Amino acid sequence: MSPDLDLTGAATAARTPLRTLLALDGRLFEAAAAWHWPGAERVLPRLSRSANHGVLWFATAAAMAASRTPRARRAAARGVASLALASLTINTIGKRSVRRARPVLDPVPLVRQLKRQPITTSFPSGHSASAAAFATGVALESPGWGAAVAPVAFSVAMSRVYTGVHFPSDVLAGAALGAGAAFLVRRLVPTRAQLRRRARPRAEAPALPEGDGLVVVANRASGTAERVRALHDALPRAEIVECAPEDVPDELAKAAARARVLGVCGGDGTVNAAAQAAVRHNLPLAVLPGGTLNHFAYDLGVEDERQLARAIRHGEAVRVDAGRFATRDTEGLFLNTLSLGVYPELVRVRERWSRRIGGWPAGVLAAVRVLRADRHPLEVELGGERRPLWLLFVGNGVYHRMGLTPGRRTDLADGLLDVRVVHGSRKPALRLLAAAVAGPLTRSPGHAAVQVNRLRLTGLAPDTPLAYDGEVTAVSGEVELEKLPEALTVYRPLNA
Repeated sequence: MSPDLDLTGAATAARTPLRTLLALDGRLFEAAAAWHWPGAERVLPRLSRSANHGVLWFATAAAMAASRTPRARRAAARGVASLALASLTINTIGKRSVRRARPVLDPVPLVRQLKRQPITTSFPSGHSASAAAFATGVALESPGWGAAVAPVAFSVAMSRVYTGVHFPSDVLAGAALGAGAAFLVRRLVPTRAQLRRRARPRAEAPALPEGDGLVVVANRASGTAERVRALHDALPRAEIVECAPEDVPDELAKAAARARVLGVCGGDGTVNAAAQAAVRHNLPLAVLPGGTLNHFAYDLGVEDERQLARAIRHGEAVRVDAGRFATRDTEGLFLNTLSLGVYPELVRVRERWSRRIGGWPAGVLAAVRVLRADRHPLEVELGGERRPLWLLFVGNGVYHRMGLTPGRRTDLADGLLDVRVVHGSRKPALRLLAAAVAGPLTRSPGHAAVQVNRLRLTGLAPDTPLAYDGEVTAVSGEVELEKLPEALTVYRPLNA
């Protein structure tokens, strides 16, 4: 006997309420078929077909991502993830659990009917689930984009009744399932608005209504010309210096010598160089995100030029921590992370190949080469004992896990270094994956974590690669790490 629920079978006395609901559903379907929908004949059938296999929503997500705003990209990614979960649920559970025949097309005018009729069961509506999942996911991350997408999603859902391929209850059930999938995704991966940032120490910083005294150094290789122009439009008396990557340190030094406020636009490595110049000259720093990841700016709460310009005009700034590393021969700051082991090796291999085959292919090649290594890339002395490690990660501030995704920092002035290690053994890929899955666990067979304000590593082999904020240097012997509390003043809208 099949455990499936058959909505087409004869109703018994015990199922009278179900029979009543099905009868009502049928009458609503016939009323919709008889109702004249002005101007819908040309639009709704085509819209319904465009949503086949999620094509409409993938195209919408691509258009949103092309807007190059962080919130739009996050909203697009969340919409696609919600759609994927809803489709998986529909195809594995929904369609298999309830066997319901499609509506009879007799009451539906021929002009409305689809040329190719679906052959799957009717309950629930997969198109409605996908539409609701995508629209809800987008709205949870960005209400503005959600308001733009919602009318299209509603029209796709209604088109399924209009074209006669679903009963109204199929559409309602599919929409409810899709919205539920979006909320489940949000539970697994919280939205940026859900992350409660702690109040950071407010700092005194110059208010520059027109940008007087602001000198912004922009890394031309980051492709940030549009953002820099937009910032200059908002602060017309600011000075903008665009330069090649190799000239960034010199231009930052010159800018720091004449600026009241030092600005920077580029990736995390460029921002790191600017932070060091700002600390040396005791200047407030204005960070305009212009790289690929922009970890520091986004964790700070600055996502675009409008937010930054508003903070500079009103003198809104906070104090944040910096991390410092020092060896016998070199020292530096890090705003995001510092690491030894497989990650610096990966960065070094990626940089070697990126100019030949491109960034993403080089990254994949580097990961394969590093994870297939038959030797541990790092050995350090911990507690007087020499130990092999695959990875030692140090974060400037505690990184909090966001469900299944990598962590974010909610407090950049917590006074702590977030130290995590992946112990050495055979099969590095398995070890690193296990550590990633362990997530917030402070200790596991392959992974350990501790939060301190100072750390000393000894016994490093000569020329051990060390990565900090995307840059790589070589260290030997002993490395001291310490936290510099509230070392840097950074502009940030206080209501961001």
